[in-house]
Amino acid sequence: MAILLAAAVSLAGTAAPALAQSSLAQSSLDREQIARKHFGNDAAWYRDRIPFFESSDPKLDAVWYYRWGLFRAHQRDLGAEGYVTTEFLDDVSWQRQPYASLNDASGFHIAEGRWLNDRRFTDDYIAFMYAGGNDRHFTDHMADSVWGRYLVDGDRDAVLRHLSVMRHVYRLWDEKYDFAKRLYFVEPLLDATEYTVSSIDASGGQDGFRGGDSFRPSVNSYMFANARALANMARLAGDAVMAREYDARAEDIRERVLADLWSSSLGHFVDRYQVDNEHVKYWQPIRARELVGYLPWMFDLVPDEARYAGAWAHLLDPKVLAGQAGMRTVEASYEHYMRQYRYLDGAPECQWNGPVWPYQTTQVLTAMANLLDHYKGTGPVTRGDYMRLLRQYAALHYQGDRLDLEEDYHPETGKPIVGLDRSHHYFHSGFVDLVLTGLVGIRPRADDLLEVNPLLPAAGDAQALRWFRAENVPYRGHRIAVTWDADGRRYGRGAGLSIEVDGREVARRADLGRLSLPVARRAPPAIAREVNQAVQLVRGQFPKPSASSNQEPAKLQDAVDGRVWFYPELPNGWDSPGAGKPEWFAIDLGRPMPLAQAELAFFADARRFAAPRGVEIEIWRDGQWHSVAKPAGAPLANGITRLDWPTVATDRVRLRMIPAGKQAIRLVEFKLFAARP
Repeated sequence: MAILLAAAVSLAGTAAPALAQSSLAQSSLDREQIARKHFGNDAAWYRDRIPFFESSDPKLDAVWYYRWGLFRAHQRDLGAEGYVTTEFLDDVSWQRQPYASLNDASGFHIAEGRWLNDRRFTDDYIAFMYAGGNDRHFTDHMADSVWGRYLVDGDRDAVLRHLSVMRHVYRLWDEKYDFAKRLYFVEPLLDATEYTVSSIDASGGQDGFRGGDSFRPSVNSYMFANARALANMARLAGDAVMAREYDARAEDIRERVLADLWSSSLGHFVDRYQVDNEHVKYWQPIRARELVGYLPWMFDLVPDEARYAGAWAHLLDPKVLAGQAGMRTVEASYEHYMRQYRYLDGAPECQWNGPVWPYQTTQVLTAMANLLDHYKGTGPVTRGDYMRLLRQYAALHYQGDRLDLEEDYHPETGKPIVGLDRSHHYFHSGFVDLVLTGLVGIRPRADDLLEVNPLLPAAGDAQALRWFRAENVPYRGHRIAVTWDADGRRYGRGAGLSIEVDGREVARRADLGRLSLPVARRAPPAIAREVNQAVQLVRGQFPKPSASSNQEPAKLQDAVDGRVWFYPELPNGWDSPGAGKPEWFAIDLGRPMPLAQAELAFFADARRFAAPRGVEIEIWRDGQWHSVAKPAGAPLANGITRLDWPTVATDRVRLRMIPAGKQAIRLVEFKLFAARP
């Protein structure tokens, strides 16, 4: 009866409340086994935090879990200031010191993090950015992404907490606003896209790292989206005056983008120059199509009209933007396509004159998902195209059999171009959000409906999936699951598309298509915040680390810098020399404080490094060291070992370690806490 009701309801497009009577197990996936498979000894971090996903394409699945590992690796613990999300694992000179933060990919970081059941990381990151962390070094759509997070978690207080600062940041961008043209302009470098057409041509083809200020589809789409988000937040706060102001701002930007940045001759959104020199003239349009021309669709700025939708033909054309291995950032006919201008120590540096960038690939796939989901006129784009390009993007994560996302790639070979140490496991893009909002089709909304519309082609298409399941997905205080099973054999519940809310099936249809149902909001889970007392961001300040060997300041700081990852390509932590002798690592906190717990992270590679076979925590009291915690067994390798003891006040803590034979010890991170909240 329930299945028949569901089928009837799916034709009407709304789920039947009667389906709530059908109770299912909370999980159809073996989360413990999956977490162990993909994360090894670090599985505990992921088990209850992440949504789980599987499909009939094992490579998509592997990249899904790799991307959650990437998210985890880029969470930097700042202690009392909470967590920030980083872009590079290695420090770079242009990051905001001493935090290692950058604002250009903040929208992706928040879009990925909104799907985590532990809301602390993204909440901390947003708070940090709006407490001064967003220095506007680059353009961004951060306010829009904060609103997007609210669409998932429904936390009114959280989305309005920083509204006044968001408004202030928005107005600071007036310095890049041309009041005559009513459009924003920016130097491509500060749009996170150096060596684009406008900057190269503004130099006469000789350079392009700096210069080339232009009215760009990117910055104007961001400012449109941020204005719309501020208007929505203002309505939520009951501020009708502010809502009208930012609605008007958004609509004015939309009007000017459509009127002035659409090129009828190229059939594409393009830059116009704001700079005026011997090479280019003010208001002159650039002479080639770029991938950035699709960004207006990322934020639904573009009307549903055939003349605009026709621009998507360029993305599918091998002679224009469609490389064999990925999306070209500029069309192949451009005079300076793939010309390498900039090197670092003989290695190619970042450029956007043709290479594939995960950053813009994410933007374009988000835009394409919008086009396919709610535009009637999609031009030449099909759901098969979306899945093909999503899989093409997933393939870029692989270096042979190893998963390692880098900065940019050759559009024909798919091989990394930059290839510097800093490029390994680069978090300048999104993937999880593309899977959940595109492939799975969860379309977050401001009202109390849960809407699902998977962007899968029908059976028989080469890009079709026979099955998928996403579960443990947070939505408005609930946990939801979405399942597609073409013939019913994978999950044994019948063929079709189904939705579960908190373990109960609430909607079903026999084919692929849109499902929507009312879901009452619940208060999202409270955020537990423990403060790492051992973190040190600036060498020479307290807390001060010391060790029995290897007193190199950088290595000492690595073990207390709030960063945890276990990638062999990027060493991270304090290393012992591997002489087979007992070692110690101590932290001088500078003042007494109550402590009750520690977290230890050790790296192992089955070659040089192994976790110690024994550890012991000591605290300094009454002029000598006292043992307070000693685990029964060896600490975990490539995972987190937690140690607890009765709360005691001390200003110094020491970790004693007994190595495993002659193998060296790498202490990735040593954290200290008071009693957990």
